[in-house]
Amino acid sequence: MRRLISRIAVAAALAAGLSSTGSAQGPIKIGVTQPLTGAFAASGNYVAQGAKIAEDEINKAGGVLGRKIQLVIEDNKSNPTEAVATAEKLIQRDKVPVMMGAWSSTLTLAVMPKLEEYGVPMLVETSSSGKITTSGNPWIFRISPTSEMEARAFAPLVKTLGIKKADLLGTNNDFGLGAMQEFTKMLKANGVAIGASETMDPKAVDFSAQLAKIKASGGDTVFVTTAVEQITLILRQAKEQQLKARIITTGGSNSPDQLIQQAGPAADGSMHLVFFTPWFPEAVKNPDLASAFVKSWNARGHNVGGLTEGFRGWDAITTIVAAIKVAGKAEPAAIQKALWGVKVKGINGDIAFIKQGPAGKESAQNVPSVYLIKIDKGKVSKL
Repeated sequence: MRRLISRIAVAAALAAGLSSTGSAQGPIKIGVTQPLTGAFAASGNYVAQGAKIAEDEINKAGGVLGRKIQLVIEDNKSNPTEAVATAEKLIQRDKVPVMMGAWSSTLTLAVMPKLEEYGVPMLVETSSSGKITTSGNPWIFRISPTSEMEARAFAPLVKTLGIKKADLLGTNNDFGLGAMQEFTKMLKANGVAIGASETMDPKAVDFSAQLAKIKASGGDTVFVTTAVEQITLILRQAKEQQLKARIITTGGSNSPDQLIQQAGPAADGSMHLVFFTPWFPEAVKNPDLASAFVKSWNARGHNVGGLTEGFRGWDAITTIVAAIKVAGKAEPAAIQKALWGVKVKGINGDIAFIKQGPAGKESAQNVPSVYLIKIDKGKVSKL
């Protein structure tokens, strides 16, 4: 009887072990923190939609390491304090071994100390502040361009466009201030005079005072850095004030199709730096991939204006999954190590990382493509 009981106990223990193993082989969780509500909601939702397309495609193809992936998406509400709270939840409660986030530079910078505290890597899909990859955080891997990279890519166009005097208008956060600093430096280096440099609150809706100063400056070009919601209002108000200067937006978060729809004729003549050209998929490094993404996006009925943001989510999740495959396990340190060696065909070109920041604590930075497009008579055109 004792032997029988012993065998039953062993069998029960084995069953419990097998059950535990089966539980461990559930989906691999990937944490996502994005602004789904608040000032940056439109862009954050587009990024999340692109990430979900990648999730579905990866799972349909068999997942990774024989397991499906599961995005755990949290709303950081366009607020740095909330962004930190989402990171804490994803890491501590959901036990994610890797994250994607957090759209705005301010939100990403707020989250970064948590990544170091817990030792969890994060793939940065949008943020452009130079501080993100130069502050010495080895858990950061960014696929979006820095403001410095964007300004450098634009430099050859200064003479082509005949820019003599430029004004700048940026949102008063790390995203806007960083872009203003880098574009000012680049413009001066190319012999352009700088007029007014104005900032605005990220939640502001009235820009009449800033635009009046810019108009009085008499420049021929205005560089604007903010999210699409404010760009729409700026274009309308600039037209109302009869501002003659050409408007060029930076940062890639401008959704030209959305501007055409919401700003109407006020958007005509404006130019926009973007990191994906869904209107001309043949113009990118991996055109077949770009065309397939546009097709998937449209098949889901997503807003066509969100394509220039949504691709970021697809590229980010695809890159993370490539690293998990190389790592051979869903553990933070293994994924961090694997990310350094990934080479991924992305919608915004080929993705691979170079080192930035202090020796021994380098962050990772991709070198992506940058394009300039123009809105002309309600349509997007190449330059």
